[in-house]
Amino acid sequence: MTGLGPSLTVLVSLATLAAVSMAVYALAGARRDPDAERRGSRFLLGAGDFLMHWLMWAVSPLERLSLRAGISSDVYNLAGLGFGIASGAALASGHLEVGGWAIALGGVCDVLDGRLARARHVASAYGAFIDSTLDRFVEVFVFLGFVVYLRRFAFGPLAAAAAVTGSLLVSYARARGESLGVECREGLMQRAERLFLVVTACLFDGPLCATRGWPPGSLVLWTLALIAAGTFVTAIQRTVWIARRLLSPGGNATHDPDGSGLPP
Repeated sequence: MTGLGPSLTVLVSLATLAAVSMAVYALAGARRDPDAERRGSRFLLGAGDFLMHWLMWAVSPLERLSLRAGISSDVYNLAGLGFGIASGAALASGHLEVGGWAIALGGVCDVLDGRLARARHVASAYGAFIDSTLDRFVEVFVFLGFVVYLRRFAFGPLAAAAAVTGSLLVSYARARGESLGVECREGLMQRAERLFLVVTACLFDGPLCATRGWPPGSLVLWTLALIAAGTFVTAIQRTVWIARRLLSPGGNATHDPDGSGLPP
């Protein structure tokens, strides 16, 4: 890995800029974002809500600009998919920092697509389907990139495969519960937390591994192992939580072994 000096300088500069921005946000009253409040959004089980509302505040100028320019949610959906494909290619070729920035930009696109739809009052079943489905495509591309990048580690591909499997199980449990009338946002390792961990690992792997004398990719490997463990726990938690709601008095328990929604 070369160029650690300039890379670290960029990271420190951006971290300083973010800290200054947070200070300005706090001094301005740290107003909680109404859209996030209505949706019941949380980060790190509520412990990171300040960061979440700060991010919504930070992207609000771009949101207002997009509204004035008439940019549709589909544009950001497709841009997010493009960043996902680019991140997977960058990670597979060993460019962790490029992949990390692409993942971060894709996350911003994911935030904006839904906010634009709700701001224009055009949120629809189509939009919800496209958004959630493309999010899964993006996650698969990202983790496939990690599978290739981590092939030098004995358990690297396994960690990446376990992470994407757990991530998809978390999303499936929520989607299946909602299809049966039970909304579930339980669990720590949701998509926002996964994105935060992955981006942080990609951006800091080079400097940290060089400082500690670890093989490049070590931070990413352990981060994916953490995501894998966390997502499986979250998926199990959601499964139990939804099952209990469906079996409770007044629940909507149905026997649907093949997931088709049709009578057995």
